[in-house]
Amino acid sequence: MSKKDLVAAIAGKCELTQAKANEVVDEIFRHVESSMKKKEEVNIPGFGKSKVTRRPARTGRNPATGKEIKLPATNVPKFQASKTLKDALN
Repeated sequence: MSKKDLVAAIAGKCELTQAKANEVVDEIFRHVESSMKKKEEVNIPGFGKSKVTRRPARTGRNPATGKEIKLPATNVPKFQASKTLKDALN
């Protein structure tokens, strides 16, 4: 499902214009991103939770040359599906 598909589904279900539904979707994503930037966990019951974890610095390898390179520590998003969602998929 693309963002366009999501906007169309919300617009149809909630009797909104495509533009208004797009604003709603954008605002939801902005809020989730803002919360995650603050290292807050985003928990949506029945769907799952997202959080930011720190990937430590490590030594990697350039695949083209085989030379070792140092990779810095980075923040990465992590999603864990809820039991409800997992059960619905099986």
